[in-house]
Amino acid sequence: MDLYFLGTGAGMPTTRRNVSSLVLRLQEERGTFWMFDCGEGTQHQVLRSPLKLGKCEFIFITHLHGDHLFGLPGLLSSRAYQGGVDPLTVFGPAGLSEFMETAFRVSDTHLPYTLHLQEIEPGEIWSDDSFRVTALPLDHRVPSYGYRVQELARPGKLRIEVLERMGIAPGPVYGKLKRGEDVTLPDGRRIAAAAVLGEQIPGKTVAILGDTRPCENAVRLAEGADVLVHEATFMENKRSNAHEYGHSTAADAAAIALKAGAGKLVLNHFSSRYKEEETLVHLLAEARAIFPSSVLADDLLAVPLAMEPEQ
Repeated sequence: MDLYFLGTGAGMPTTRRNVSSLVLRLQEERGTFWMFDCGEGTQHQVLRSPLKLGKCEFIFITHLHGDHLFGLPGLLSSRAYQGGVDPLTVFGPAGLSEFMETAFRVSDTHLPYTLHLQEIEPGEIWSDDSFRVTALPLDHRVPSYGYRVQELARPGKLRIEVLERMGIAPGPVYGKLKRGEDVTLPDGRRIAAAAVLGEQIPGKTVAILGDTRPCENAVRLAEGADVLVHEATFMENKRSNAHEYGHSTAADAAAIALKAGAGKLVLNHFSSRYKEEETLVHLLAEARAIFPSSVLADDLLAVPLAMEPEQ
């Protein structure tokens, strides 16, 4: 799995950065991705990426400010042209349904696939046998959420040498055991999956936060996460601006990552005032002084969840 950033700027696009959107690309066997926020111009960024909208399974909106939302109607309309015919669910705060229904009604837009709009409440909002997604409110000027995506532990590696000693040839039985299913052979022998599997493979956890001031729910969402994606709209010399407008500094984000015991911090959502990359080097330095395993997000950057931080 990895994170792929489509837009990393705050408020409005610049020639260097688009506004907010990123995707979580899941394991190869699942073959899908989940999108988090969809600011204006996101579908243009998708065209510049290796992503195909037909593979988008879920979209999670953190809050209803335009730089996180205004690209959604157009992207959903275009999805079918890229092979998107499967149902799609969009999660987000109260007001999401009214926004989307109004946009589609006044533009006479009709989707050829089923769209589910789910307005969320704090807590677990979705799960299956591979993932669990939790959402908690943050501290912004409008209702804003952060999401914690937990990959559940997977069965360990199949111990083929044990099966060979038992005289069991490769075939469908191997697949069932690999999935953790006990099997009964034609000769009556019962094979417990636990007896032929190695230790479980721990899953990865990523926390992706919307706009926020520092708050305890940010820590809760990021606790023990392999990767935390946190806004860093301002540098320390603009701390008063950050607080006034419901944002965080890079140092704030680093303090959250440190308190949560996260593995890696990806700084995101940079103010358009920082047009020169040299300025962001100083912003990164402010974060690394507190949490050394910090990196800068960038448009069209892929960040593997197991990647070692830059030195």
